[in-house]
Amino acid sequence: MSQEEEKRKLLSPKLDVIFQALFGEVGSERITKKFLEAILDEELEEVDLSRNIVLRRETLEDKMGILDVLVKINNEEYCNVEMQMVEKDKLLERILYYWSRIYGKNLKSSNDYVELKKTIEVLIVNFEIKKLEELEYHSKWKIIEEKKRKLVLTEDLEIHIIEMPKIYKLAGEEQDEELVKWLEFIENPESKKVEKYMEENKEMKEAKEKLEVMSEDERMQILAELRLKAIRDEKAVERFGLKKGIREIAKKMKEKGMDIKLIQEVTDLTEEEINLL
Repeated sequence: MSQEEEKRKLLSPKLDVIFQALFGEVGSERITKKFLEAILDEELEEVDLSRNIVLRRETLEDKMGILDVLVKINNEEYCNVEMQMVEKDKLLERILYYWSRIYGKNLKSSNDYVELKKTIEVLIVNFEIKKLEELEYHSKWKIIEEKKRKLVLTEDLEIHIIEMPKIYKLAGEEQDEELVKWLEFIENPESKKVEKYMEENKEMKEAKEKLEVMSEDERMQILAELRLKAIRDEKAVERFGLKKGIREIAKKMKEKGMDIKLIQEVTDLTEEEINLL
């Protein structure tokens, strides 16, 4: 077998746990800054990745979700970037839920609403969203007055939705958009086009180098494999209303003594659900 054949295939940045490690870890600031500038279409002074957190259940009735990449921009605004491979029910409602959780956490016990900061939610999906068929691959949303559609109620809410399958519809067209280039990297970091992009984009080259290191990490390989299985089972959950497969994965991980945070990362189960296994 040749060295090229022996070379391990890179882990997919589309996989949420890989996406999170690639763009969300402290040390990835240059990569994430360049990527966000392409999404937000503005130049950023700085990004802070130290605030990545897991939203946990505060009450038994509350919902739990994982923030893929939480970024503080220019030391004042918050931006959450989520990579979603599986189409879920109430997806658009979930976007607002995540946005509201981050936005509300800015408010301290003094209840001084001046403390509330602009919060941006970015959702990148590996499927096309119903209701958005007529829109381009990247749509930007704000609260706008309905009749004249000119006045924005507040700048505090901003939502970006990126549907990756729609970039294929751009095939054959001349594309200079930086965001399209980054999405092509996320889709296939080993493509010839991406290799060409990296000649002028040092941050994208840095991202690929980090991805190469991650792809040789045994822990990341296991995590990616387990997450892929969880996603397959999650698709079955969406189709058949079953959680059996995901619980089985969590149970096996628990039996192996894996950290509960890691189990939550892979399965999206709550701490209480894992403890009951």
